[in-house]
Parts: sequence; C-alpha cells; structure tokens
Amino acid sequence: MLAAGESAPPKPKHPRPIVILGAGGIVQAAHLPAYTKAGFPVAAIADILPGKAQRLSAAIPPSALGGDVVRGFDSVEEAVRFSPANAVFDVAVPASQLLGILPLLPQGAAVLMQKPMGETLQEAKNIRALCRKRGLTAAVNFQLRYAPNHLGAAALAKAGLLGELNDIEVQVRTYTPWELWTFLAKAPRLEILYHSIHYVDLIRSWLGNPRGVYAKTVRNPQCGMSAATKTSMILDYGDSKRVVVLTNHGHDFSETQCSYVQWEGTGGAIRMEMGVLLDYPTGKPDTLRYAVRGTAGWKSVPVSGNWFPDAFAGSMGALLAYVEGSVAELPTGFESAYETMALVEAAYRSSDRGGEMILVEER
Repeated sequence: MLAAGESAPPKPKHPRPIVILGAGGIVQAAHLPAYTKAGFPVAAIADILPGKAQRLSAAIPPSALGGDVVRGFDSVEEAVRFSPANAVFDVAVPASQLLGILPLLPQGAAVLMQKPMGETLQEAKNIRALCRKRGLTAAVNFQLRYAPNHLGAAALAKAGLLGELNDIEVQVRTYTPWELWTFLAKAPRLEILYHSIHYVDLIRSWLGNPRGVYAKTVRNPQCGMSAATKTSMILDYGDSKRVVVLTNHGHDFSETQCSYVQWEGTGGAIRMEMGVLLDYPTGKPDTLRYAVRGTAGWKSVPVSGNWFPDAFAGSMGALLAYVEGSVAELPTGFESAYETMALVEAAYRSSDRGGEMILVEER
C-alpha cells in the first residue's frame, strides 16, 4: 500500500545550524539523537544551570552533529551572541519560560518551541503576539505528527484504504512516572496540557477544528501529583464521526497496558501503537497495522524508527525545509499551535463545568 517516499518525514536540502536552548532530559534522549540520525548540525547548547550545557556538549563527538565542536553556554544571551546568522533556535524549555526567552532571540529568527505553547491560553495569546511582532518563523514541537508509524498511517489513508473516515479513537492505559519531570511537580494542569495535547493536535491534523469538546480530567489517588492525570474527552465533529481520547496514566498492570491511535472508515481501519509509553521508560517498538473491510485479519506495515527519538527530526526538519523554501507549509506553525491550545483550554473549561444535571421527577 505504501508508495516509495510517501512516509518520509520532511527534510531540508541544506540544513541550517541549530542552537539548542535547554539541556534537559528531552534534549539528551530525543533532540540530539534525532538530529544526529538526520544529519542536522548543532552549533551550540545553552542552559541556565552552570556547566550543564558544557558537560552535554563536551560529550558529543565532533563528527556526530556536523563535524564541528558543539559549544556550551550558561545563558541564552551568550548562545544568541555566538549563533550564526542563519541559525535555527530549538527552545527546549518548560512552557513557563517561553515568554522570557523569545524576546532574546534575533528579530525574524526561525524557532522551534517545545510544546505546550505556554501554560494557559492567555500565555499562548502573548506568545502568538510576540511571534507576530518580532517576525519569528516559529513552530511548536508537536512531533507525534512526524512519528514514523503516523506518517505510514497517513500514507495508507492517502492511498484510500480508510474510505470515508468516521472514527478516531485514542486510548492510553499505562503508568507514567510523572516525578521524572520535576518542573511538573506543582503544575496546576498536567495530563491534557502536557500529554493529551499531542493527540488533540494529531486529530486536528486529520479533521481540522471540532465544533466543540466534552471532557473530564481527574486526579489519580495513587499518584503523588496534585494535578489531574486521567482524561476522558469527546471531540464533536458532527453526527457521523466519533472522536475520543481516553487516557489513564496510573495503570501499573503491565499486561493490560495499551497505547494506540485507531482510525476507522467505510473501507478499512488503521491502528498505530506508541510503544514508548508501554512499560515506561523501558518502552517497546512502535507498530502499524491495517485491516481492509471484508477481508480477514490485520496486516502489519514495517516501521522504521519510533516516536522517540525519530519524530523529533520530523518537526525540526519541517521547520528547516520551510525556512529554506523547499516546502510551502509549516504544519505546526504558531498560528495553528494556538488553535490547538484553544482546544486544550476548551477541554479544561468543559471539565470544570461538569456534565448535564440529571433531572429526576419526584414520586
């Protein structure tokens, strides 16, 4: 079913040097391995913790990322002063820090922001206004769109396998050790803003914006986090499509864990599994399968790579290709990312307001 090249992620002809702002775990585990594999050159890394960026950059062989020594800095300002004129900035910091960092970047710079685009819709508005004012070519790192198995799923759909799409189901039933991310310890919003936002954005890439959303997000009494880590969400795309996101990050019974996105249509079905979330952080390989209506069984499609780290090369590659002019669209640009944030905000409003009251007549 897959034609040659249809499932390939976007890639620039001439990659620009990347300056990474932030040297946390996600940079070490995903950004750097993905850029190494894709051949994207990294010029510098900065982090506000003294010595952290230098230690990380010193551990990178010169041949791994463009052949040159990767410089390490203790401040954004130092990294910006050092950066080449055509550098692309990879801002891999907590959402609360974005508004403080973006004004320090050069006017008109190309920027990839780690998701989410702020912690609230008001912060997202301020970020959007700042990007417009400073002429930034900015995107948000919604990298699930570029996971190899999702690119394969999109290729299958483009080939006509689904027919008329009428159902998207996301289900994550796993155990996530949230304590690994110390900056989330006191976050008032957690599951939807930092995790299900991936699925909300992915669904928007297939169906656009929904008419509305019904959601409830709740705490897990076995989890040390004060914010909600379980979510049930229905996205309203009219009377002929069912679109649901169901997540439970407190399920520590490994044999019954699951992590998938499934599409169903009049012609068939596609299912991709996000293996990184299973038995986290050990993880399992991502998979992709499809079924044709009227035929027996599901067929597997070979998948080259995983969501982590390979998809990170896709989101950066899309930005690099866009700024050099080899592609005409930037799918996760800040204008679109703002709409994803607006949908997240609507989900929280729905959760706060509660469901329809049940009216019981007196006997």
